[in-house]
Amino acid sequence: MLKLSPLDARHRALRAKMGAFAGWDMPISYPAGTVAEHTAVRERAGIFDVSHLGKLLVSGPEAALFLDSQLTNHMADLQVGRARYTLICNEDAGILDDLIVYAIGPDEMLVVPNASNRDAVFERLAAAAPANLKVEILEWSTLAVQGPRSREIVEALYPASKGLGYMRVARDEDTVVSRSGYTGEFGFEVFTTDAAAPDAWERLLAGVRDAGGEPVGLAARDTLRLEMGYPLHGNDIDPQTTPAEAGLMWAVSLEGREFPGARAIATQAPAKTLVGLRMTDRLIPRHGHEVRSDGRSIGIVTSGTFSPTLRIGIALAYVEPGSATEGDVVEIDVRGKVGRAHVVRPPFVASSPK
Repeated sequence: MLKLSPLDARHRALRAKMGAFAGWDMPISYPAGTVAEHTAVRERAGIFDVSHLGKLLVSGPEAALFLDSQLTNHMADLQVGRARYTLICNEDAGILDDLIVYAIGPDEMLVVPNASNRDAVFERLAAAAPANLKVEILEWSTLAVQGPRSREIVEALYPASKGLGYMRVARDEDTVVSRSGYTGEFGFEVFTTDAAAPDAWERLLAGVRDAGGEPVGLAARDTLRLEMGYPLHGNDIDPQTTPAEAGLMWAVSLEGREFPGARAIATQAPAKTLVGLRMTDRLIPRHGHEVRSDGRSIGIVTSGTFSPTLRIGIALAYVEPGSATEGDVVEIDVRGKVGRAHVVRPPFVASSPK
């Protein structure tokens, strides 16, 4: 049975198109439609229910130091009020998940994995944690307000968030507000209890509507993140993909550290390379489509869509190392039709100032 968000009744009242995602019944789009929702975020504001994301609390003495021993990015120096993107890998350097860690209090670290990986990340951390540390699943909701007008909306309701810089965190009792997101736009993520979520949604939605924005479903969230070239676990990164292959070595700190996968990351040569593809014709690349160079298969599309901003198809794809570099033209087999695309370096559109 699919899990329901605490906001399920609100979505249905808004006539959302619901669908299964990572074991949850979540809004895919609202009556305005995916393109309108996407455009609202790029130009004004949008609100997302992303309560399906996992929330884990690691608490106790030297919680940050413990996470430093488990995750690819340096955590020991993560100060209260800051957040950091990182990966959790297996011993072979495969990416088990990508996540963000939020330092929400002294020796309190909020770890947010993807929905489908929550339990696996929890089990991994709980098994490795010393007896004086507590690792628990938080049944909290998450609302994201993203877009150029998001600051005025969020600050009006959460004064503690005033002036927050990028990847900075403010806490007010059982509510955590972070200047972060998955869209490339200026935005915030609000973590709160399930009981408080419906009221928070209504108040934030009212502010978004006043700004000319829209409630936004997961379909537009995907087109927004793909325009930024942000990877989606299960598509663009997985346990068979290493940080070097995914272009995520910026989220890896090796010097003087030991964590699962560190030695493999330091010694393995990439077997594939993630690249961006921008179509030159009207065909839309999709997951699983073959990438060719001079008729020879060199890779596969992992994520592809129509870009509402660029009005053309874009994709992420893994190719053989050295087979396609920035500026090259490759072919994509789109259901038996051959489309052409330029190899580009994401993001496909400019991100907002941080």
